[in-house]
Amino acid sequence: MKNIYLLLLLLTLSSCSTTQYKAVGKKYMITTQGKYSTAAGEKIFSLGGNIIDVAAAISFVISVERPQSTGIGGGGFMLFYNKEMTSPIAIDFRERAPNAAHAKMYLDKDGNEIKGKSLTGIHAVGVPGLVAGILDVHKKYGKLSFSTILDPAIKLAESGFEIYPELDKALKYKKGDLELFPSSKKIFFKNGKVLKLGELLVQKDLAETLKLIAKNGHNGFYKGKVADAIISAGNQITQKDLDQYSVKYRKPIKGTYKDKTIYSMSPPSSGGIHVIQILNILEKDSLKGIGIHQAESVHLTAAAMQAAFADRAKYLGDSDFVKVPIAGLVSKKYAKEIRSKIKNKIALKKSNRTAGNPFPYESDETTHFTIMDSQGNTVTSTQTINGWFGSSLVAPGTGIVLNNEMDDFATKVGASNLFGAIGGEKNLVEPGKRPLSSMSPTIVFDKGEPMLALGTPSGTRILTCVAQTILNYLEYELPLFESVSALRFHHQWAPDYIRVEEPGFDKYTTAKLKQYGYDIVKKNLGCRIQAISRTNGVLTGVSDPRGEGSSSGI
Repeated sequence: MKNIYLLLLLLTLSSCSTTQYKAVGKKYMITTQGKYSTAAGEKIFSLGGNIIDVAAAISFVISVERPQSTGIGGGGFMLFYNKEMTSPIAIDFRERAPNAAHAKMYLDKDGNEIKGKSLTGIHAVGVPGLVAGILDVHKKYGKLSFSTILDPAIKLAESGFEIYPELDKALKYKKGDLELFPSSKKIFFKNGKVLKLGELLVQKDLAETLKLIAKNGHNGFYKGKVADAIISAGNQITQKDLDQYSVKYRKPIKGTYKDKTIYSMSPPSSGGIHVIQILNILEKDSLKGIGIHQAESVHLTAAAMQAAFADRAKYLGDSDFVKVPIAGLVSKKYAKEIRSKIKNKIALKKSNRTAGNPFPYESDETTHFTIMDSQGNTVTSTQTINGWFGSSLVAPGTGIVLNNEMDDFATKVGASNLFGAIGGEKNLVEPGKRPLSSMSPTIVFDKGEPMLALGTPSGTRILTCVAQTILNYLEYELPLFESVSALRFHHQWAPDYIRVEEPGFDKYTTAKLKQYGYDIVKKNLGCRIQAISRTNGVLTGVSDPRGEGSSSGI
């Protein structure tokens, strides 16, 4: 029974064609969540573009192709490495709170949360950073003209594409919010009804916006017609907010797992810290010897996840505004202390698992794509507007779906956000602050060379899905496709249960975990891992078979 549910999942997947999900090559490899995005990357490589040119083109095409989960009205993170660098750089183009924002903006006069205010409409919107980020990194490292880079996105927005199943599901779910705004109905409705599976989505206003960016660069978005439309959408974001937006180049979080070196995203992402923290806690356990998806290995992994999320709630926020004890949280000694408190075959309940104290160890929905070439040059980037269709508000006349990233702040201490994550004091709203994220673009190195790059969308589940995929590949020594497609589970401390995707653990593992004291809920996690491995000169790309993405390489 050791690997029966891994086998069942793989057999299910094998009944479908996996050619779009897995590719092998030597020159380059691309994995994205959309077929048009992957095709755009192929085109830019064929025109002689480098890996940043490809990343820039994909960023704009996927903004057109997946309006439910990303777009130029949002932001994101990128990890970039080229062979001339001693280590990767972390690029932060996360949205930031407008100057009018404040810690009590989502509370009524009695201190109660105003339901929905941080999720829908203009008050949910952070100052967008994606255009600034992609333009800035392309200016520094790209080769081709920006008009060439934007051409595939403009053509896709003008010609349109058929509504695919994931987009159809999102449109149905968000229909009520989208129809609140005439600017949103103009794009996503036809004859008074929301677009449905197989119908054509054409985004002509977005095409015109992309043309302005191609012509005028940064000013095509942050000044003039587009800026005026964003401002007029509700006067929450001002021209001063747009003028003050800046891209941050940060030092990535660095850790090790056995003899491999791992780099991941730094705050305001919690992802990198907690991916490494989870791996640190589990490093001395022989999980492979126990077996994947056995009760004891699930227990140890879930307990490590719990510890990470308890610390996340207390210590994580925008490091430009608050002190985050990064070195302590990723310390091997701190991980050893946490591991010593995890008992065999006994679940740690939320009431008994509070944040630890890393300071003694301290020295002073969403999309993802991954690209790698034969030299090991690597880009892995997670980009988002947060929830499905973000705030549901389109800036009038622009085609830009505006984000609802303000919900990633703590509306008050102890409150939960869209993904159920508990908010702490360090993540309260402040003007200019960037909200906490779980996005975890990650690169694993072996002997100084990139060997694995990956990331995923899906809110708080991002960091646990990334950590599990790394464990599957490095610890359980599964091939990359199996590492990505294997059954996943998640525990985020609150709510206090193991969330496992369908079909769930086998009955023996489930029974044992319940004996240990765990509650188990079957519910899909939503992760869509995009991963590339590099071994002996061969690049293998896997786009998560749970999604509608694709891999391509030559």
